[in-house]
Amino acid sequence: MTTQTTAERRGTGTLVSVSVALQTAAIFFQAITAGIMLGTHHGEVLHSVGARVMFAASMLYVLAAVLGWKPGGGSPRPIWYSVGFLLLASIQVVLGINHVAAVHVPLGVLMFGMSLVLLGQPLYRRR
Repeated sequence: MTTQTTAERRGTGTLVSVSVALQTAAIFFQAITAGIMLGTHHGEVLHSVGARVMFAASMLYVLAAVLGWKPGGGSPRPIWYSVGFLLLASIQVVLGINHVAAVHVPLGVLMFGMSLVLLGQPLYRRR
């Protein structure tokens, strides 16, 4: 049985941070394409593609959290956050397909804010 070094744990933590950054960027892209969708018909295509990317980024976040926990020796807490985001992303997709904007838009804003908080956590811990 080998002991994991701090550098190896940092690598998995970096993977989680990169996946959260990708997720945050994808959610921000969704906000931009939602605005474009109000003015042109091309916005709907962009928003649809962005939804797929955001969902894939949420799945990558789950994978990174699991890899950071078990093999990386990290905390299991990011797994709960990532699964929560994947659940919210699933709800967003269903709400978007059914055109329930009254819930879809506020939930998207909430997800973006939560993702920003998660993105800023490593910076807060360093201080």
